[in-house]
Amino acid sequence: MTTMAQETAVTPPTHSGSGSEIRRHELAAFLRSRRERIPPEQVGLPRGARRRTPGLRREEVAHLSAVGVTWYTWLEQARDIHVSVQVLDALARTLMLDGGERAHLFQLAGATDPTPAANCEGVTEAVRMTLDQLGPLPACVQNSRYDILAYNRTYARLFCDLDAIPPEDRNCMLLVHTHPDWRSAIVHLEETMRLMAAKLRASMAGHLSEPAWKMLVKRLQTESPEFRENWERYEVVVNRTKIKQFRNPYVGLLTLHHTDLWLSPDHGARLVTYTPVDEETRGRLEKLHRMFSGTGTV
Repeated sequence: MTTMAQETAVTPPTHSGSGSEIRRHELAAFLRSRRERIPPEQVGLPRGARRRTPGLRREEVAHLSAVGVTWYTWLEQARDIHVSVQVLDALARTLMLDGGERAHLFQLAGATDPTPAANCEGVTEAVRMTLDQLGPLPACVQNSRYDILAYNRTYARLFCDLDAIPPEDRNCMLLVHTHPDWRSAIVHLEETMRLMAAKLRASMAGHLSEPAWKMLVKRLQTESPEFRENWERYEVVVNRTKIKQFRNPYVGLLTLHHTDLWLSPDHGARLVTYTPVDEETRGRLEKLHRMFSGTGTV
C-alpha cells in the first residue's frame, strides 16, 4: 500500500549539535507527548487488556495518519528525515492538535503551514470593516480553493455555527461534503456538490503542484464518496452568479443571489455576498443578523 511516507526522503545523518538537530529532538519529544495523551477509545480503537503504552502506540498513529510505521518511528527517534506538509497535516489531525500546537509542529519541522488558518493574505482591516458593514447581508472572503478567510456575523450562522469549526477546517468544499449541519442547510445538495467539484477542478489548473491544493483534494477523496464520484467526471465550470436556497436553522428558508466580487486582479481572494431575492428573505436575514450581531467580524 502506498503511503504518504513514500513522498518523503531520508537524508544522511549529521553529527553536529546544530539547530536543526535540536529541532528534530524537540519534534520527537513533542510527538511522543501528544501521542501519549490520546486514549485509544478517543479515536475508535480498543484499549485491550495488555496495553502498556499510555495513549496511542506508534503504529496506531502511523496507521491513522497513512504513513509508514518505520518512518514514523524514525521521526520519534529524531532521525534526519524530511517530512512533507501533507504528512504534517495528517499527524496534526491524528494527534488532535489545537491551533497553537499545530503551529508549533510546523515550526519544529521547519515547514510552512499551507492552511488558511496560518495564512490569510488579502484580508486587510478595510476588507474586514466592509464585511461588517454589509450586515445583515451574509458575506465572506474566500480564495479560489474555497478556504473561508474572513466572514461577518450573518454568514457565521448562515449554514451552521461557523465559529465552532476549527479555522483549518473552514473550507466550503470540505464542509459541503463532510459537515452534517452545513449539508442539511443546502436545499439542492447534489447539484451544489457537483458544481463545486467542477469549479475546484477549473481553479486547480493553475495550482497543480501546490501542497495545500493537493492536501484538500486528497482529504476530500478520502472522506467523501460524493466528491470522488464528481471529481472523476473531470467536469470544469467557471464561476458565475446564481440564485441559491438555504434552510437556515434559526429563520427558515432563504432565497439569495450569490455574487463574487474579486479583490485582486489575479483572481485570488474574492468577496462572496448573498443578497435577498424577495422581501420574505430580507426580513429573515435581518432577524438572523439581529440574533448574532454583537460580536463583530471574524
